Amino acid sequence: MSLNRIKEYLFSELEGIDIVDTHEHLAPEKERVKLKVDVCTLFSHYTRNDFISAGMKVEDYECMINTELPLDERVKLLLKYLPYIKYGSYARAAFIALRDIYGYEKITMENYKEISEKMKEFNKPGIYDEILAKKCRAKAVLTQAGRTDYEKKYMIPVLWADMVIKITSKEDIEKRGKQLNMEIRTLQDYLTWMRERLLKWKKEERVVGIKTVSLPRKDAPSPRKAEIAFNSIMKGRASDTDKELLNLYLFEELLKLCGELELVVAVHSGVWGDFRRLDPTHMIPYFARFPETKFDLYHMGMPYVRETAFIGKNYPNVYLNLCWSHIVSPYMTRSALLEYIDIVPVNKIMAYGGDYNTRAVEKAWGHLVIAKENIAQVLATLVVEGRVTKEEAVELAKMWFYDNPMEIYRLRELVG
Repeated sequence: MSLNRIKEYLFSELEGIDIVDTHEHLAPEKERVKLKVDVCTLFSHYTRNDFISAGMKVEDYECMINTELPLDERVKLLLKYLPYIKYGSYARAAFIALRDIYGYEKITMENYKEISEKMKEFNKPGIYDEILAKKCRAKAVLTQAGRTDYEKKYMIPVLWADMVIKITSKEDIEKRGKQLNMEIRTLQDYLTWMRERLLKWKKEERVVGIKTVSLPRKDAPSPRKAEIAFNSIMKGRASDTDKELLNLYLFEELLKLCGELELVVAVHSGVWGDFRRLDPTHMIPYFARFPETKFDLYHMGMPYVRETAFIGKNYPNVYLNLCWSHIVSPYMTRSALLEYIDIVPVNKIMAYGGDYNTRAVEKAWGHLVIAKENIAQVLATLVVEGRVTKEEAVELAKMWFYDNPMEIYRLRELVG
């Protein structure tokens, strides 16, 4: 059987599987339905980068997605620059959503009003169920929006590390203490608060992970130096150096606590801006120092996909997440995944996370289609080479899309 025939077979098998969406930035559905939406909304979030890279001015982009301005003028901006980015995978996710959710293949001056009306009609309570639960078949959606008040059982929060380790003033400390009716006077008091805060998030608010970023960091100070820095903040005379030292100390304390409390540490790596600062190898000392803590390393570390592979191989507590990767570059994702299969145990790979904000929720479906195409292509290659059977290929896909994230994040007790 040819590669294309096997790919088609595998893709058809993947259409009916349940998934875990391992990474989104979605606020509760009530925030989405408050938004005004139209055809330009489909090109919010990641396509911003492509539009600006293609020459659109930042202020023009902001105008294009501003639904308070006349649509007629905004859609002209969209159609002016769309030919330059439409072949990219960021735009492709939008076009798949346009086709499969709204029934249009392209956007023209003749149909943009019709599309916008359909989007407005669809933007009502139940939109998350329709897209995420029914269309994507997501049994769990891990989402980072700095909050935990989700109406949907399948929406599972992951919260930013800065919510507990970033301290800029005495007022920050006092405000956090009030959250749990605790008086915080010393660094030890604050560490006790951190533990209680994490426990409450986990037990009462269904939080399963804490998010950080792979950055070059200095060594953490001694507890004594951290205590001096903390006291300086409490007295209102802390320097920037004091704040940095305390942050470094609390970062390591947080990683240790996450291991003790069985919270996964999700790590952004690669892609953005000066991506050299986001190199996944910056985290290697922490992977080694906290072997009892599970780390979910995001985005294949793009463009450092090979370094990421050997991190996954060499550190038992590090798992590799393909979230965002499929729409950054399908080709890079496929070529890297072929190498990951050579290098990394298959129970350490997670296949998909849409990585979209609330405004762009439709594109979670477009991204998932691309992800399934990629996984089908990679596994079909292995079938043709005789390394796996078709049946084994389907089982591997199910592991990556569902079983692995369910196990790594301990989701079964939360979603059934």
